[in-house]
Amino acid sequence: MKKKIVALPGDGIGPEIMVGGLQILATIAAKFSLSLEVTSYPFGGAGIDKENTPLPIQTLQACQAADAILLGAIGGPKWNEAKERPEQGLLALRKALQLYANIRPITVTDALIDQSPLKKERVQGTDFVVVRELTGGIYFGTPRELNEEQAVDTCTYKKEEIQRIIRKAFKIAQTRRKKVTSVDKANVLATSKLWRKVAEEVATEFPDVTLEHQLVDSAAMLLIQQPRKFDVIVTENLFGDILSDEASVIPGSLGMLPSASHSEQGPSLYEPIHGSAPDIAGKNQANPMSMILSIVLMLRQSFGWNEAAKQIETACDRVMAQGMLTADLGGSTGTKEFVAAVIKALEEEEY
Repeated sequence: MKKKIVALPGDGIGPEIMVGGLQILATIAAKFSLSLEVTSYPFGGAGIDKENTPLPIQTLQACQAADAILLGAIGGPKWNEAKERPEQGLLALRKALQLYANIRPITVTDALIDQSPLKKERVQGTDFVVVRELTGGIYFGTPRELNEEQAVDTCTYKKEEIQRIIRKAFKIAQTRRKKVTSVDKANVLATSKLWRKVAEEVATEFPDVTLEHQLVDSAAMLLIQQPRKFDVIVTENLFGDILSDEASVIPGSLGMLPSASHSEQGPSLYEPIHGSAPDIAGKNQANPMSMILSIVLMLRQSFGWNEAAKQIETACDRVMAQGMLTADLGGSTGTKEFVAAVIKALEEEEY
């Protein structure tokens, strides 16, 4: 049965990196005889231009019926005064799809090790994933109060909310080095005490995976001191927001970083973490790696096509090791030229 993929190129550099990513996806699909059907729909500013809304109804319906969704990038100054901004379409899509788990992999390859702000001996071989709970915690808890004399924010988690995000982390760990680090503040917070208890319970369902605990302040230090020690980090919404942003600087360029957002039942959404970069749109300067690696995440996490995903990563690493780097990494290789080189590596090499 064909896997139905909805592509949302979006705005700015989104269409450019989407085209390149889909070319690589088509190449690996042919190599592995993968049955895919990819259809593009307007979204974000492109949706506003075409349908006067960032999330046209036909786009939403296609996403709901898809097996996976790929998003390029959205937004730009063109739509600053729009009745609905492009970003509102993304929030509406996340809500409609009930995406609760945000996945952000952090990898430092040998080809890019000098781009990291950290010392080579600390980051070489870094390869971990941050799994962040996306729909609960202090960002959504009530009551919420703000006045001249005091402010109140409420952090609330239900057991089932913790269970599903912990299980997601363990399932990802089963495809990697089989280690989960659960990050909390169990020495102080009631929600973290529950979090740790539930993590221990869920761990019994995955005897092949090792569970360890870290307090969030300790985890923040270890991300910089010993980033190689981590495999899969799982944590609640606020801690995940902070730690994943801290971790994002380790590889040295936002152009290298993909992400995934998962629901319990419906399709998952895969996208670069960067914005639409309208200043370089249409100039063949964008780094397509964030989009390519978002596709890699899709192949692994939605479809379980791990070998196909690995071959794409290997081809990209070989191309970058040859010195073909885009401008954000200090090179002069264009978007199209980089994609062409990766396709050539996939077609010519046996892994």
